[in-house]
Amino acid sequence: MALINFSPLTKKRWQHFKANRRGAWSLKIFLCLFLVTLFAEFICNDKPLLIRYEGSFYFPIFVTYSEQDFKGDFETEADYRDSYLIEKIKTKGWMIWPLIPYSYNTINYDLPSPAPSGPTADNLLGTDDQGRDVLARLIYGFRISVLFGLILMVFGSVIGVLAGGIQGYFGGRLDLILQRIIEIWAGMPTLYLLIILSSLVVPNFWWLLGFMLLFNWMALVGVVRAEFLRARNFDYVKAARALGVPNFKIMFRHVLPNAMVATITYLPFILNGAITTLTSLDFLGFGLPPGSPSLGEMLAQGKNNLHAPWLGITAFMAIAVTLSLLIFIGEGVRDAFDPRKTSR
Repeated sequence: MALINFSPLTKKRWQHFKANRRGAWSLKIFLCLFLVTLFAEFICNDKPLLIRYEGSFYFPIFVTYSEQDFKGDFETEADYRDSYLIEKIKTKGWMIWPLIPYSYNTINYDLPSPAPSGPTADNLLGTDDQGRDVLARLIYGFRISVLFGLILMVFGSVIGVLAGGIQGYFGGRLDLILQRIIEIWAGMPTLYLLIILSSLVVPNFWWLLGFMLLFNWMALVGVVRAEFLRARNFDYVKAARALGVPNFKIMFRHVLPNAMVATITYLPFILNGAITTLTSLDFLGFGLPPGSPSLGEMLAQGKNNLHAPWLGITAFMAIAVTLSLLIFIGEGVRDAFDPRKTSR
């Protein structure tokens, strides 16, 4: 099996990134948190991970079983929190539960006090005003916020790099026309448009992602355009043109690698902005559908329930830690690609 051979410049950049201990540790912590939340269903769920009943194994997380599968009375989906079903399974088998026996939408009806209830051994971070476990909603909310930001960053960066590359490489009248169009498009009131559209359709994850993609791609246009304007007059670009190499081949094979250096340094900050945008929209009530787990919805819970300080503190700390980690990662990436360091 062939090993990947990194260039000396890439190795040097990675060494400079690791030298920034704050950025390196932030990347490790962020990746660990994200990887853990990717398996949220195995950590926080109101369904058992595994059931052994009458000699057979059942996997409720992957397969939907009816109550009759466990010799119950109804054909509806089994409620594994029902004391009747729990006792029935325990008499002829056993169950393995996740670490947190609640999903993001599970309502705990056995609270010691009216919801929102404070932290207990059963609900480590308490519950919200509907009796849902705050820790479970935090884990699911972190995942959906980061996934939204990553998808928006990737697709927005592709469109932004393509638009900026076309502007900078061809220049002239095309650059002038596209630049005026971008300036007009950037001046559109995004929030007001979102409010108007939210009154016409019910927003969901993909609808909201598509709408934000209409404006998010402009973050990289200016940087890529400047790099292409600078690189298109280099001697090797002029030589490629003289040899008859197609323009798009020159753009993506010869000019784009130079522009990607500046682009990569912006990506952590773009991800930070995408997560902040979703959090703000959810906080204002124009984001994901009601009941969806998100950091912004948790922050709104804290604002609406000031008598339950654990809600506001949890939401604030989660948002602050997430955004701080991304900023520290961005600073480390920026230092790693600093030409004054990599040229030494």
